[in-house]
Amino acid sequence: MATAFGSSVSIAGAAPVNSRSSPESGAASYVVPTVPGPIQIRHAAALHYAERHLDSAPPGANDFGCRPAPDHPNPVILVHGSDSDAYTDWSALAPILSSRGFCVFALNYGSDGKPGKYARGDMARSAGELADFVDRVRASTGAPWVDLVGYSQGATVARYFVNRLGGADVVGRWVGVASPTYGGVMFGVVPALRLLPYPDRIAEALTSKAISQQMQGSPFLAALNAGGDTVPGVEYTTIGSRYDEMIQPYTNIALRGAGATNILVQDLCPENLGGHFNMVYDPFALGLAVRALDPPASMPVCAPVPLGTGIAEMVYESNS
Repeated sequence: MATAFGSSVSIAGAAPVNSRSSPESGAASYVVPTVPGPIQIRHAAALHYAERHLDSAPPGANDFGCRPAPDHPNPVILVHGSDSDAYTDWSALAPILSSRGFCVFALNYGSDGKPGKYARGDMARSAGELADFVDRVRASTGAPWVDLVGYSQGATVARYFVNRLGGADVVGRWVGVASPTYGGVMFGVVPALRLLPYPDRIAEALTSKAISQQMQGSPFLAALNAGGDTVPGVEYTTIGSRYDEMIQPYTNIALRGAGATNILVQDLCPENLGGHFNMVYDPFALGLAVRALDPPASMPVCAPVPLGTGIAEMVYESNS
C-alpha cells in the first residue's frame, strides 16, 4: 500500500505464507511499514511524526534480510497499543534492540477503517493478524522461535496469540509493557459505565471494539484469563507502574499464572513516577524490557521522572 508519505506492504489473507484463519480471528489484514522514520525520545513527538508520515516504520525494524545472530537467535516482534501504530509506540525501543544485534519487526494491526489508526478492531482478530505476521517473520529469518513485546493492548493481543492460537509453540519470551491483563477503570469511566445497561456496547460505540474489550470486567478478558493467565513453555514478564493512568488498580497489570515475572518500575526506581503514556519512552522501563529479552544486559540507570510525564503532550498531540 502506497501513501503520500511513504510506502508499506498491506498483507491480506489470500497470501498463503502470511495467512492464518481461525473461527476466532477471521482473515488477516494488516500493514507492514517499510520506510523508517527517525529515532524518537518522546511519545508525543513520535505521534506527531506518525500522523504526518503515515505508516512509517520504527527505525531498525522490518529488515526482512536480517538473519538472527547466535547470541540473539529469536527475532523480536513489537506489538503496539490502542489507536496507535508501530512507529508511534516503538521508535525508541526498536533501534535499541537493533543496535544490540536483534532482528526486529513490527506490524500495524487491528484496523477498523479509521485512517492512520490501528489496534481498534476486535482483539481476537488482531491476534490472528499477529499470528500471520509471526509466520512471515519465521519464514523470512529461518528462526524457529520469536520473542514478543507488547505495549498496552499489544500485550494482550500478543498473549491471546500465545495462549489461545497456539503461539506457545513458537514463542520463547512474552514481555508486556503496561499490560491490561485484568483491564482498567480508565480514569474512573468504567465503573460509571457499569451502572448502565449494555456498558460494553456503549464503550464500543464511543471508542472502539478493542477499548471496550480492555475494560476491567470485560467478557473478552474474562475468557482469555479463564483457566490461568499463562501457558507452559513461555517466559512471561510484565513491566508496570504504580502510577499507570489507564490500568487502575495497577495490580491489574500483573499476571497471576505460573511462570510469570511481574516487575513494578517503582520497586526498582522509587523516584520514577512515570505512568502508562510514558512507559515506552522511559529509559528505565525500556531498559527493563531489554533485560527481559537479553538477561546479560546491565540494569538501567534510575533517574527521577515526574508524576504525569507525557500525558499533557499526548492529549494535545492527539487533538491537534
